[in-house]
Amino acid sequence: QVQLVESGGGLVQVGGSLRLSCAASGRTFSRYGVGWFRQAPGKEREFVAAISWSGEETFYADSVKGRFTISRDNAKNSVYLQMNSLKPEDTAVYYCAEDIRGSYYYWMTDEYDYWGQGTQVTVSS
Repeated sequence: QVQLVESGGGLVQVGGSLRLSCAASGRTFSRYGVGWFRQAPGKEREFVAAISWSGEETFYADSVKGRFTISRDNAKNSVYLQMNSLKPEDTAVYYCAEDIRGSYYYWMTDEYDYWGQGTQVTVSS
Protein backbone atom coordinates (compact mmCIF):
# COMPACT_ATOMS: atom_id res chain seq x y z
CA GLN A 1 0.00 0.00 0.00
CA VAL A 2 1.14 3.50 -0.82
CA GLN A 3 1.02 6.16 1.84
CA LEU A 4 1.29 9.85 0.99
CA VAL A 5 1.84 12.40 3.73
CA GLU A 6 1.66 16.17 3.24
CA SER A 7 3.35 18.63 5.55
CA GLY A 8 4.33 22.28 5.68
CA GLY A 9 0.93 23.92 5.88
CA GLY A 10 0.11 26.63 8.35
CA LEU A 11 -0.96 30.22 8.86
CA VAL A 12 0.71 32.93 6.80
CA GLN A 13 0.02 36.58 6.03
CA VAL A 14 -0.94 37.87 2.61
CA GLY A 15 2.16 38.02 0.43
CA GLY A 16 3.99 35.40 2.45
CA SER A 17 5.35 32.03 1.43
CA LEU A 18 5.00 28.40 2.39
CA ARG A 19 6.67 25.23 1.16
CA LEU A 20 4.57 22.09 1.17
CA SER A 21 6.07 18.62 1.08
CA CYS A 22 4.60 15.31 0.03
CA ALA A 23 6.44 12.18 1.07
CA ALA A 24 5.67 8.68 -0.13
CA SER A 25 6.12 5.37 1.60
CA GLY A 26 5.46 1.84 0.47
CA ARG A 27 6.81 2.59 -2.99
CA THR A 28 8.81 5.25 -4.77
CA PHE A 29 7.64 8.31 -6.69
CA SER A 30 10.31 7.84 -9.29
CA ARG A 31 8.15 6.50 -12.13
CA TYR A 32 4.86 8.26 -11.47
CA GLY A 33 3.36 11.67 -11.90
CA VAL A 34 2.26 13.62 -8.84
CA GLY A 35 -0.30 16.36 -8.53
CA TRP A 36 -1.30 18.96 -5.97
CA PHE A 37 -4.95 19.81 -5.47
CA ARG A 38 -6.75 22.05 -3.03
CA GLN A 39 -10.22 22.34 -1.60
CA ALA A 40 -11.67 25.37 0.14
CA PRO A 41 -14.81 25.23 2.30
CA GLY A 42 -17.93 24.97 0.17
CA LYS A 43 -15.94 24.59 -3.05
CA GLU A 44 -14.96 21.74 -5.32
CA ARG A 45 -11.51 20.24 -5.19
CA GLU A 46 -9.42 21.97 -7.82
CA PHE A 47 -6.18 21.30 -9.63
CA VAL A 48 -3.16 23.31 -8.55
CA ALA A 49 -0.03 21.81 -10.11
CA ALA A 50 1.42 18.56 -11.42
CA ILE A 51 4.82 17.16 -12.26
CA SER A 52 5.93 14.30 -14.48
CA TRP A 53 7.84 11.30 -13.19
CA SER A 54 11.15 12.75 -14.33
CA GLY A 55 10.42 16.29 -13.18
CA GLU A 56 10.99 17.57 -16.72
CA GLU A 57 7.38 18.62 -17.24
CA THR A 58 5.34 20.76 -14.89
CA PHE A 59 1.79 22.06 -15.15
CA TYR A 60 -0.05 24.78 -13.27
CA ALA A 61 -3.52 26.12 -12.85
CA ASP A 62 -3.88 29.64 -14.21
CA SER A 63 -4.67 30.91 -10.74
CA VAL A 64 -1.22 30.01 -9.41
CA LYS A 65 1.07 30.48 -12.41
CA GLY A 66 4.01 32.68 -11.58
CA ARG A 67 3.49 32.23 -7.85
CA PHE A 68 3.73 28.49 -7.18
CA THR A 69 6.47 26.07 -8.18
CA ILE A 70 6.24 22.29 -8.10
CA SER A 71 9.38 20.19 -7.90
CA ARG A 72 10.49 16.73 -6.92
CA ASP A 73 13.45 14.92 -5.51
CA ASN A 74 13.15 11.28 -6.42
CA ALA A 75 16.15 10.34 -4.32
CA LYS A 76 14.20 11.54 -1.28
CA ASN A 77 10.89 10.19 -2.55
CA SER A 78 9.35 13.62 -2.12
CA VAL A 79 7.45 16.26 -4.07
CA TYR A 80 7.29 19.91 -3.10
CA LEU A 81 5.07 22.89 -3.72
CA GLN A 82 6.67 26.26 -3.15
CA MET A 83 3.97 28.88 -2.71
CA ASN A 84 4.90 32.55 -2.93
CA SER A 85 2.88 35.77 -2.93
CA LEU A 86 0.05 34.04 -1.16
CA LYS A 87 -3.45 35.46 -1.33
CA PRO A 88 -6.51 34.89 0.88
CA GLU A 89 -8.10 32.93 -1.95
CA ASP A 90 -5.28 30.39 -1.64
CA THR A 91 -6.71 29.32 1.71
CA ALA A 92 -7.64 25.65 1.44
CA VAL A 93 -6.69 22.13 2.38
CA TYR A 94 -3.92 21.05 0.04
CA TYR A 95 -3.61 17.44 -1.08
CA CYS A 96 -0.94 15.59 -2.98
CA ALA A 97 -1.86 12.65 -5.17
CA GLU A 98 -0.02 10.02 -7.18
CA ASP A 99 -0.98 8.75 -10.61
CA ILE A 100 0.38 5.22 -10.94
CA ARG A 101 -1.23 4.67 -14.35
CA GLY A 102 0.52 7.47 -16.16
CA SER A 103 -2.64 9.31 -17.11
CA TYR A 104 -2.50 12.19 -19.57
CA TYR A 105 -5.27 13.97 -17.67
CA TYR A 106 -3.18 15.37 -14.86
CA TRP A 107 -5.75 18.05 -14.00
CA MET A 108 -8.53 15.58 -13.20
CA THR A 109 -8.96 14.28 -9.67
CA ASP A 110 -10.37 10.94 -10.83
CA GLU A 111 -7.14 10.13 -12.64
CA TYR A 112 -5.15 9.82 -9.42
CA ASP A 113 -4.85 6.61 -7.46
CA TYR A 114 -3.49 7.62 -4.07
CA TRP A 115 -4.14 10.68 -1.95
CA GLY A 116 -2.66 12.13 1.17
CA GLN A 117 -4.67 13.33 4.13
CA GLY A 118 -4.21 17.00 3.30
CA THR A 119 -2.55 19.94 5.01
CA GLN A 120 -4.28 23.20 5.88
CA VAL A 121 -3.04 26.46 4.40
CA THR A 122 -4.56 29.64 5.77
CA VAL A 123 -3.68 33.05 4.35
CA SER A 124 -4.77 35.99 6.47
CA SER A 125 -4.49 39.75 6.28
